[in-house]
Amino acid sequence: MKLRYLIVFFVFLTGVLSSFSVDRKAFTFTNYDLKVRVDPGQQRLGVRGKITLRNDSASAQKIAVLQISSSLDWRSITSGGKPLQFLTQPYNSDIDHTGTLSEAIVTLPAAVLPKAGIDLEVGYEGVVVLDATRLTRIGAPEADASSSDWDQITENFTGVRGVGYVTWYPISTADASLSEGNSLYEVLGAWKQRETNSKMHLQIQVAHDDVSAEVSKDQEQAPELLVNATTCPVAREEEHQFFADCTYRSLGSVVPTFVIGDYEVDERASVAVHFLHGHDASATSYAEAAEKVLPFVSEWFGPQKSKAQTADLVNASAAPFESGPLLLTPLSGMDLKVAGLIAVHQLTHAAFPSPRPWINEGVAHFAQALYLEDQKGRPIALEYMATHRFSFSASEKQTAAKEEDDARQSLVNTTDEELYRSKAMYVWWMLRDMVGDAALKKALAAYRPEQDKESSYMPRLIQAQTQRDLEWFFDDWVYRDRGLPDFKVDSAFPRKTMNDAYLVTVTVANLGRAGAEVPVTVRFAGGEVMKRVEVRANSKGVFRVEVPNAPEEIVVNDGSVPESDTTNNTFKIESVEPEK
Repeated sequence: MKLRYLIVFFVFLTGVLSSFSVDRKAFTFTNYDLKVRVDPGQQRLGVRGKITLRNDSASAQKIAVLQISSSLDWRSITSGGKPLQFLTQPYNSDIDHTGTLSEAIVTLPAAVLPKAGIDLEVGYEGVVVLDATRLTRIGAPEADASSSDWDQITENFTGVRGVGYVTWYPISTADASLSEGNSLYEVLGAWKQRETNSKMHLQIQVAHDDVSAEVSKDQEQAPELLVNATTCPVAREEEHQFFADCTYRSLGSVVPTFVIGDYEVDERASVAVHFLHGHDASATSYAEAAEKVLPFVSEWFGPQKSKAQTADLVNASAAPFESGPLLLTPLSGMDLKVAGLIAVHQLTHAAFPSPRPWINEGVAHFAQALYLEDQKGRPIALEYMATHRFSFSASEKQTAAKEEDDARQSLVNTTDEELYRSKAMYVWWMLRDMVGDAALKKALAAYRPEQDKESSYMPRLIQAQTQRDLEWFFDDWVYRDRGLPDFKVDSAFPRKTMNDAYLVTVTVANLGRAGAEVPVTVRFAGGEVMKRVEVRANSKGVFRVEVPNAPEEIVVNDGSVPESDTTNNTFKIESVEPEK
């Protein structure tokens, strides 16, 4: 009996020591070739297939770490058809909705040298049920948590998102915690960066008792399977099963996701809206909104590269999710007043994809601001942008004092969603203000995502459409993160002229480490005049403007440039110099 306890203790100790000594960032998962079987009646998921790992560390690796959701169990791990030794253990990480991963510590048949690779055959299975543990354990109300982490497999509806939600394909990352600031987003972002060029091929097989080999129009149709892959033709082949064969060309920009539901479809030229029973009116409204905004999106971003796909969610309060060409959103709970705004974002993705988050997401958010300006005017567009500014301004204030983080947190490198979505939107808006609509449209039309191999590719396309030197702007806002500017009117000297007008000399100071071209408004009785002035980091800009009446106040920035401090943007003019 004592010997038995010693063996158990030794195995346990080996697992613990392994968890401390393994390098979870050593391997990049460069390729997945997986066969996925989904059984909605049992809420089960079973996966068999091959994964390819490349050693991106500086030393040879004898141990590999494979992680899947804690609701799934490892069945087999082999290489070249030969079983490999592996230990499994729970690994706390909020990168999965359960808050825990099932981690396999695998002993490889031979040490894998740096930059060399190895193929592993894997098998695992288990259930995917509604589980919001990672949110409820940090205090989120149950209803809110379930609306955010709505992933599950059921008979009536299945929706399963990938890494960051449900780890249904193997990965290897450090632990991430929602209770530790941006830990989750940093870990998830770092993983996406490593997997930017990784590929995935899926064969998804869905068991369904009501599906027959030949389904006529008069018979009950099988539930529809939607996958957000680059290519994914769906075919029904065998009795009680239907299939999808899907390919992802980059896991860095798309989260592999599949949904299964009894959908009907409203098919339009620009979008296919897949809706659940009773939601046909909402589906029609969204499809019509998409058709209405399509000319606007096409004018700015060109024709669609793929048809947009929208799929309904069962829970009316479920948080929308988009990845690749697929938008998942509860149509029954959609505010139809903002349907056009949502459609602009989705159709922009379909027309202007990019492997770079600051371009892919930044442009889509920028398109929404452009659309609001087109429909309701610039002030409304700036109000919309302001709702995004608060999401990143706090972190940017901290960045302002950390020069060592300039490159790591830059738009071309950042893994922070608030930066590559919201801050990037401002960057595109500022570029448009500086170079004009026509020049920016030409630069966007010249963009080819497959040619975007260097961070300077898009900036070069924009620079080619203007005679202005924009290198300083790209350095402050794109290549590096220097925080936000801080503008104030340093001085204003109005002087009455001989023709009874007033010449105002205005000096604008920028107290921040990022420069920008900022609009400055001179107000007077009966009107105002706006001028744009370029004020680089820790510098001053001077301009003169003539106004018909005595100037009363000067306001720097109309909200189009994000600032760290807006409390010092207004300057009151107390007196006017007499003419000389």
